[in-house]
Amino acid sequence: MHVNLDHLSFDRGGALLLKRALRMASPGEPVTVAGQAPDLGAHLRAWCRAEGHEFHWTDNQDGGHGVIISGPAAAQRWSGAERAGRSDPLAPSAVVEHPPQRWGLAGRGALVESGSPEFHFALADKVDVWSPDAVHIYAQAAGAQWDPATAIPWNAPFDLPPEVEDAVVQIMTYLVENETAALIVPSRFIAQLHPHFREVMQVLAIQAADEARHMEVFTRRALLKGPQLGLSTAGGQASLQTLVEEPDFATASFLLSVLGEGTFLSLLWFLERFAPDPVTAAVCRLAAQDEARHVAFGMSHIREHINAEPSLRESLMNAVRQRHEALRHTAGLNAEVFDALVLMAAGSWELTDLGRGYNQVAALIQDMHQGRRKRLVQIGFRDAEAEEISSLHTRNFM
Repeated sequence: MHVNLDHLSFDRGGALLLKRALRMASPGEPVTVAGQAPDLGAHLRAWCRAEGHEFHWTDNQDGGHGVIISGPAAAQRWSGAERAGRSDPLAPSAVVEHPPQRWGLAGRGALVESGSPEFHFALADKVDVWSPDAVHIYAQAAGAQWDPATAIPWNAPFDLPPEVEDAVVQIMTYLVENETAALIVPSRFIAQLHPHFREVMQVLAIQAADEARHMEVFTRRALLKGPQLGLSTAGGQASLQTLVEEPDFATASFLLSVLGEGTFLSLLWFLERFAPDPVTAAVCRLAAQDEARHVAFGMSHIREHINAEPSLRESLMNAVRQRHEALRHTAGLNAEVFDALVLMAAGSWELTDLGRGYNQVAALIQDMHQGRRKRLVQIGFRDAEAEEISSLHTRNFM
């Protein structure tokens, strides 16, 4: 096989042609190279030495030519390589149970050279992280992203009574700090995931992006008519701290997505229903649509994990009990948020309206409880276990 590089230098594209020729040549077949570029012989000699090829070069008045024979070092370079699983995410054997750390950052299905460095990904077992729905959830999330600047009617005219606006600001303040926790939790685990589980990594990344967007729109709504946010209580912060500092991925996913965000779905739809203005309605509706995906992934992941390791049920129950005990002396949902919810549902200061608003909030809390129980049963808990877990869930909702 012959390669004529003419005046093309080795380091400006000639190497690509030579590599192509070597791939096409039969084992042991010589490849001749000719060219007039300065220092071509020196470049070829250095490259062949590094790659393990035998090389002979002759200079003449028309330039020079050489003969390259693929050497044993080049042939052996990939002899110990291995495939990092299969690249098809829908193939049953594509995702392996225990991907080796030596696969590192290689894409699933890539040929990994022997001697590649070992990484130290803490979450490297399929049972701990996998969801069979991750592919579809990510695709849905990627197609459902919305732009806060255009999706919300920020310029819609409305004028609320001062007390009602204050109630909205307090609720938005509460939502901001809860969404901040919901951003931190998946972000903490992304870097611990073995890249072999790329779909889970992508789901967590887009989940964090969702929460960043929620923080933006809730903050912007809170400041739409006034200069500052509302109150942040010690009890609320203590509740969220137990989420942010949970070290176990399965437990954190269970507490956040199945219980916390599942409960928040009821809250966001409640706020959209009773919103006193179009901006509040829009931010809550769009956030709820995102949160539904987060809940779906959490449920799929935990259901898969429980099916593989039934003992996880008791571990998760104990985590809920411990969290409840740790928060037993905190105030839970602050009174300002509860009162704001009542006022929003009432729509006025009339006695009968306030009574109806209180009943609506009470119904909301019961709906949260029933929703938690239903989700818990769906992922593998018994009825009595679901009742206990839901009853012990934090009074701060998240």
